[in-house]
Amino acid sequence: MRHILIITMLLTCEAAAGQTALEDYRRSVAEYSWTLKSYSEAVDSAGQAKDKARTGFLPSLSMNGRFSVQFRDTPGVRPWDFALEPQVIQTIYGGGSVRAAYESATLDYDIAVCDEEFAMFDVRYAADYAYWTLSAMSQYLESRHRYVDIIRSLKELVDRRFAEGYIARGDVLQIESRLSEAEYELSVAEQNHAVALHNFNILRGTPFEQEVELAQTILDSIPMPSRSSVDEIIACRPDYAAALLRTDRAQTTVQAARAAYNPQLSIGVGGSWTPYTPNRTGETVINGSAFVQLSVPIFHWGERHRSVGVARAAQKRSELALAQLHDDIMREEMNGWVTLVDSRAQVEASLRSLRIAGENLSISTYSYGEGVATVLDVLQAQLSWLQLYTNAITAQYNYAVAVSAYERIAAR
Repeated sequence: MRHILIITMLLTCEAAAGQTALEDYRRSVAEYSWTLKSYSEAVDSAGQAKDKARTGFLPSLSMNGRFSVQFRDTPGVRPWDFALEPQVIQTIYGGGSVRAAYESATLDYDIAVCDEEFAMFDVRYAADYAYWTLSAMSQYLESRHRYVDIIRSLKELVDRRFAEGYIARGDVLQIESRLSEAEYELSVAEQNHAVALHNFNILRGTPFEQEVELAQTILDSIPMPSRSSVDEIIACRPDYAAALLRTDRAQTTVQAARAAYNPQLSIGVGGSWTPYTPNRTGETVINGSAFVQLSVPIFHWGERHRSVGVARAAQKRSELALAQLHDDIMREEMNGWVTLVDSRAQVEASLRSLRIAGENLSISTYSYGEGVATVLDVLQAQLSWLQLYTNAITAQYNYAVAVSAYERIAAR
């Protein structure tokens, strides 16, 4: 007896291990997602651009060199000449362009991080949608199998009563027609289930025909999420944070446009290694120098004003996009909550109706066997049961998707 219990426990654990839990599926989808990998590369690229912009604060070292040979000989002068000139230059004041470029690159990096975080919510919702869709298609398929079994059991009863001479041939033809229709609907349900299974597997990068057993289904009790205020959602939404950062970046773009026309000051030291001029003996000389460079734009036909105007227009568009996003999030939250509440009410109503339809089907089938009901009464009860069963599955599917959608809206 003890060995039987141990084997039973092991088989139960093995079956549970073979099931795919929703959280595990989310994780596998996120690991496989090409979208998230693309956003991760965008973050790395923005990080490299940020590091590159930081180098603008540091001194730069450059080396210029040349070598030339004259084809025409000059008496007493060597025909060749060269120059090697290293320079170290430090920008003291670049008109604010260097700082603006660094701030802009920093904001671009923060925006890329926010975009990646929001993409994670989209991928998570896509995983939930595929998971609940497969669960719903499995329930639809099971309901069609049950409906075909009900029709076949009724057909056996009709055939027996026809053989005994209690009913006419018309009842047999009606039940055969209904069975053919039920088998057709079953084939459609099998096709929809296969498509849902393919989408489920492709999303996580596994063979598309791999069979799956779900640990959770739409028939499970999914807790109702708590409602969040718009302010709480906005504080958590990465896409809104990215929109705020884009307005800041637009401001730095204005500063960069203005900085290009400000005075610029830099200092440096350099040297040169060249032969004497003219090069009579081939001897060379090394010389050093320190220098200050000052550039002051004076008149560019209003170019600065127009460049700043273009940047300010872009800043205004960023602010308008931020305001539009605020309204969109507010509308998403209200619509998402209404959908969630309504779908929850539809689940409760459809389950009550389904229980009544199941009792009605049992009574009609029994009455027909006793000869007190017609086959039309039984067929009508079967249709009513199937419709209400389908409605219950649809309502539970809509509720599960609505929960996932609201979690995405609330950025949880």
